[in-house]
Amino acid sequence: MTYVSGIGGLFIRSHNPDALATWYKQHFGIGNGASGEVWQQQAGPSVFAPFKEDSAYFRSDKRFMLNLRVSDITSQIAELELAGVAVKRVEDETYGIFAHLEDLDGNPIELWQPSPE
Repeated sequence: MTYVSGIGGLFIRSHNPDALATWYKQHFGIGNGASGEVWQQQAGPSVFAPFKEDSAYFRSDKRFMLNLRVSDITSQIAELELAGVAVKRVEDETYGIFAHLEDLDGNPIELWQPSPE
């Protein structure tokens, strides 16, 4: 029997955790819980997918990639670029549109706008 109902958090080591928390709040509206503000997610699909150690899908020196579901990837990309955040590549697949970028510590982030069902 499975009792897991969702992801409860993602915890990232950083040389400057305050700056990284501020970056995620500024660009994605994700609070870090330090001041009691907890990110409330919308229900929707989540993927848990281990990758091969030598996968080229994201940086080989990083152990994980954060995938964030977005409702308007075009506007999100425009806001990020306006703020000086480099979006490295955009892919349009049958199951959605993906944009790849990195946070302040170089951690890979993938934005995903799922295809309409």
